[in-house]
Amino acid sequence: MHGGKKSRKIQRALISVADKSGLPAFACALHQAGIAILSTGGTAAQLDAAGIPVSDVSEYTQFPEIMAGRVKTLHPKVHGGILARSGVDEEVMRAHAIEAIDLVVVNLYPFAKTIAKDDCSLDLAIENIDIGGPAMIRAAAKNHARVAVVVDPADYARLSDELNDNHGCLSSQTRFALACKAFSHTAEYDGMIANYLGRQQSESAFAPSLHLAFNKKQTLRYGENPHQSAGFYAETRPPAGSIAGARSIQGKALSFNNIADTDAALQCVKQFIAPACVIVKHANPCGVAAGKNISEAYQKAYLADPSAAFGGIIAFNQTLDALTAEQILQQQFVEVIIAPGIEHGVTDILNRKPNTRVLDCSTMADTNTGFDLRTVSGGMLVQDRDHAGIAEHDLNIVSRRRPNEQEMRDLLFAWKVVRFVKSNAIVYARDEQSIGIGAGQMSRVYSAKIAGIKARDENLAVTGAVMASDAFFPFRDGIDSACQDGIRAVIQPGGSRNDAEVIAAVDEHGMAMVFTGRRHFRH
Repeated sequence: MHGGKKSRKIQRALISVADKSGLPAFACALHQAGIAILSTGGTAAQLDAAGIPVSDVSEYTQFPEIMAGRVKTLHPKVHGGILARSGVDEEVMRAHAIEAIDLVVVNLYPFAKTIAKDDCSLDLAIENIDIGGPAMIRAAAKNHARVAVVVDPADYARLSDELNDNHGCLSSQTRFALACKAFSHTAEYDGMIANYLGRQQSESAFAPSLHLAFNKKQTLRYGENPHQSAGFYAETRPPAGSIAGARSIQGKALSFNNIADTDAALQCVKQFIAPACVIVKHANPCGVAAGKNISEAYQKAYLADPSAAFGGIIAFNQTLDALTAEQILQQQFVEVIIAPGIEHGVTDILNRKPNTRVLDCSTMADTNTGFDLRTVSGGMLVQDRDHAGIAEHDLNIVSRRRPNEQEMRDLLFAWKVVRFVKSNAIVYARDEQSIGIGAGQMSRVYSAKIAGIKARDENLAVTGAVMASDAFFPFRDGIDSACQDGIRAVIQPGGSRNDAEVIAAVDEHGMAMVFTGRRHFRH
């Protein structure tokens, strides 16, 4: 890899950064190590104001910054100083008065922040495409046998310590690691630009090419099964309220399946405004409920299917309190608990089960935006995320009988749940509690039958409950099965050519039914 090259004393550094956080302290450490500093524009001004000796690049090159700063470091004396090979290029350097540059500290114009602004124009975005920065970074990373390149302010403290401990030297291992990070940095930057410009020429949100950048957050013990190796990669800046951005409070490292199921539980519980709890097992909700507080919501969710809840993932949409934590530990074995905050003192309770994984996702902010990515053999499917909600005024009542107030509340509750159940999906619900869930069956009627079986097995009363279906009923058999169980109201997308037959079955049984006009397959 890096060939075991020796550590080299750094004589000269070039610093030009858009993100100036932590810079004065790092530059001071370089100066104290006897390293001369070259810099540009605003960076040079900040270092000078901090009392750190600095030479301006334009003085070194004897060529001014031109074109409103577009051309500053694109000069042979800069790139020759970075790319020069030890033992090869010294004669050329002497002939052209090129001084070796041993350390390049560069990060790039804030393109991501620029295009995130609502009023960002194409011209403004283009002006924030860095040219000289990526050129210097790539040159330094290519020549890591001699040159160290730093693109992340988070590395400043560690490198300062290494320089101090090693008499102004950085090891070959450090230079190689920094080079790898640098190429990832420029690849992400160029990919971001390509994605943005590609969208400008596309009539849809989907550009001709898609460039993704993720950083490894965790090496997993194994994947979905023990014979599969796996890792967990996160977005460069994972949003608050996401599984990738959650903070671990206690417990063992998350497994592949833990992460997938926790994400499913978290996204589901975010749909609710009232205190809510979602318990997920093998990618499907097995118990979902809302209540006056999360303690009541948890108890209702647990009682919806206690056997399936064993070893499940529990998500809350409010801060986890001591009462609820005690309930969980007394009633069930749980793999993961995630909530937007942990009340003071709760960790002392949870520490009684130190292997239980506890995560603080900090907020219930909606992260169900952007693209949904799924790999297939040799490619990837990309779609908008299924984040569309629905309100009572969006519903089309198609039955003779209108749902009553309680039924309508439960229909909207069940519709939120069914979106997160694998298709074909059926949810029975009553009093804002799931009482039976049928998931992943090849025929919809069997999903309905399973929902009824689950409810009866837990001695939950179905009479007067409601049913949600993620897609239309192709035949009346699903309605007939639900009626036998005691279901009194149905919510479904509609759109089948047999809708008239299904509506007739609902009216025949004296049930109520509403159409949403929106399907929610989940595969």
